[in-house]
Amino acid sequence: MRHTLPIAPQFYVTAPQPCPYLDGRMERKLFTALQGDYAGKLNDSLSKQGFRRSQNVLYRPSCSDCSACLSARIRVADFKPSRSQRRTLNRNRSLRREATSPWATEDQYALFRSYLEARHASGGMADMDIFEFAAMIEETPVRSRVVEYTQPADPATGSDQRLAAVCLTDVMDDGLSLVYSFYDPNMTERSLGTYVILDHIEIAREAGLPYVYMGYWVPGSSKMGYKARFDPVEIYHEGEWKELSDPATFEADPHPLSTDPIAEQVARINLPDSRPTD
Repeated sequence: MRHTLPIAPQFYVTAPQPCPYLDGRMERKLFTALQGDYAGKLNDSLSKQGFRRSQNVLYRPSCSDCSACLSARIRVADFKPSRSQRRTLNRNRSLRREATSPWATEDQYALFRSYLEARHASGGMADMDIFEFAAMIEETPVRSRVVEYTQPADPATGSDQRLAAVCLTDVMDDGLSLVYSFYDPNMTERSLGTYVILDHIEIAREAGLPYVYMGYWVPGSSKMGYKARFDPVEIYHEGEWKELSDPATFEADPHPLSTDPIAEQVARINLPDSRPTD
């Protein structure tokens, strides 16, 4: 199915498939291609309207009878780490961060496989080979970085240097978007998933960027509950960003009128000016 606005791009809808977040639900996505000189502007604009990037595609959940998935971002200027988050920062003080161009390596893929096998063995990425992994990292038409976190070698214990965590990150005009992150599942005491987000808040603060985009928060999903702990979090709900003051007020139960028809959704999308800038 295709839906077209008066100017490019064209929007499509995926066939329904099982939801990865809520048991018994079916998911459907609204998506468009991301390419050419217009890609950066389109990524910036649609990310502010609840879309996410995957390689050269921008997508947003558009399920027929559920609207639980809500795009979430952290307001950097007002963020103050909790006591638990401060402990996470202290536990990972020894890690070394390096931001590079989006280029896949064998070490990254080995860590990615270990992460999937421990955390998402039955997920949609479980069968991803090294070529598909390289495409996920390298096929980006926008400004992206691979942020690696490495534990240095310790002569006192005889331990070697090891790659602890990796995050594919897009740099947008108003923030950083965490496209995909993974980490060493054997370092559970380090809370590396939380640490990667905390460190990106600091990177954004240093760069003067107001937001860190975390993907979707899904009420009722244990996998996504942690995103509500980065106060203040804003969610994209009913066409605008709102502070998530009380997660308990959002219901995961579907409602037959919770999702508007696709044509109405597309008509409300605001597109950036496609004319080239000087």
